[in-house]
Amino acid sequence: MIRLFKHYVPHAVLLLGLLDFLLLMAAAEGGWVLRAHQIGMDVEPVTSRLAPLLSFALSIQTAMIAVGVYGPESLQSIRFALARLLVAVSLGVIFLSVLYFLMPGITLWRSNSLYAMGLAVAVLLLIRLLLGSMLGGEAFKRRLVVLGAGNRANRIRELERRRGSGFLVVGYIAMNDGEQVIAEAINRNAVYNLADFVVRLNASEVVLALEERRNAVPMADLLRIKTTGVHVNDLSSFLERETGRVDLASVNPSWLIFSDGFSAGRRLSSIAKRLFDIVASLILLILTGPIIILGAVAVKLDSKGPAFYRQQRVGLYGQEFWIVKLRTMRQDAEVAGQAVWAEKDDPRITRLGYWLRKLRIDELPQTWTVLKGEMSFVGPRPERRQFVEDLEQHLRYYAERHMVKPGITGWAQINYPYGASIEDARHKLEYDLYYAKNYTPFLDLLILLQTVRVVLWPDGAR
Repeated sequence: MIRLFKHYVPHAVLLLGLLDFLLLMAAAEGGWVLRAHQIGMDVEPVTSRLAPLLSFALSIQTAMIAVGVYGPESLQSIRFALARLLVAVSLGVIFLSVLYFLMPGITLWRSNSLYAMGLAVAVLLLIRLLLGSMLGGEAFKRRLVVLGAGNRANRIRELERRRGSGFLVVGYIAMNDGEQVIAEAINRNAVYNLADFVVRLNASEVVLALEERRNAVPMADLLRIKTTGVHVNDLSSFLERETGRVDLASVNPSWLIFSDGFSAGRRLSSIAKRLFDIVASLILLILTGPIIILGAVAVKLDSKGPAFYRQQRVGLYGQEFWIVKLRTMRQDAEVAGQAVWAEKDDPRITRLGYWLRKLRIDELPQTWTVLKGEMSFVGPRPERRQFVEDLEQHLRYYAERHMVKPGITGWAQINYPYGASIEDARHKLEYDLYYAKNYTPFLDLLILLQTVRVVLWPDGAR
């Protein structure tokens, strides 16, 4: 994997992204030339239309990122990839059509865009048909040696078996540190020179997955392995990189303290984030104001009760604030103000509320809270005080998620469906901690883009 702005991108995805960009440029040029020949226009050098070609390629590729074209499912399934590609190209062309009226000089003509759109779908699908097996094959998988053969090592084996895994374990070494779960592991005593053994296996990384680390860490072996150029990693850091979340089952306070992340040197990023929140919330409130008003009227007509729903949530540093949403539940949804988890097909949700939640329209009034500075567009989901106090008793490090401002969308929201249990809360906390630990404007941008995927395919909205 390659680390970009604290976020890991698989080599296969990066290569495919670069190829897609070049193919989109070629499709845009092909659409231009094809249309020019149809109307008998002379074709000038390609340098004279770089801006329209770039706007086409960047718009389509941004839409591809937003709808999940580079996700594991798209890399493994041609049918899935085709469906997402069609949606992405359509969204990109719609955006370019709007851009054409604002800045016609930097976009393709509408007739050019139609040809380029067809060519883009063809070449993007073709490259996936040609490279599909290779992108998911061993050529792009990192070769790992795991030091350990117990339950912690078995977690790596389970992760390896998942579809779309980016690594291949070429050897398990039993370190005599506890119960052996992986039967095929080689005992450390059977390997004379561990560093030489790792090199001969052509491994690029060694992961330390010991059951008992006290007096069991093979420091001399790790030092020799490191000096051969092979990367050495501990289990917590490895799982964070591979899963995009902080694994609560393996981390300890010292890892959180000494590992890279939670940087205080991001003042400029915080200022940029706040400026973006102000500008974006103002624009969004202006654009969606009519939708919010129509939604409020519809809510009043659909069921008894107020159009808007106000509720206290826990925000930055544990301080409470009021959020405002369009009401989607019956007025008597909670008895005596007792907080209740939302359930799948919750009977308390009104007929209109079901669609408001599916389309995320009920969330639009929260942009006012963003404008006031109590929330951000991107951050952990704010929860009610009753839920927070309960979860802090069951989950380690739950209070640490309040060290960043809560958001309308977030890393947990786009990676994990809505949860209604302690176990769901634990998984979402792992994603929230990853976001808090690795925050950059790049990660915010990625989350905002992929929120489009969640809106278009609203699995788990409750």
